[in-house]
Amino acid sequence: MGLISEVLLLPFAPVRGSGWVIGQVLREAERIYYDPATVRAELSRLEEQLEAGEITEEEFDQREDELLDRLETAMRRSAGTDGTAR
Repeated sequence: MGLISEVLLLPFAPVRGSGWVIGQVLREAERIYYDPATVRAELSRLEEQLEAGEITEEEFDQREDELLDRLETAMRRSAGTDGTAR
């Protein structure tokens, strides 16, 4: 049955391959998004923007909270306690 199903599904190979590629790209984007070094660098840039007067205190607080949430998620992921399967 395995050989027959492979032959029958052969026309769908490009679709399956595209799905795999999309999955790889999403995983890499997520890895970068939750990378603690990236989040810390963004926090540093955010503080610089506040000091330069480019953003308001309210904008800073909102964006800082978002970045700290990302950092917390990154730390949970690295500790393996986020509850998701890898």
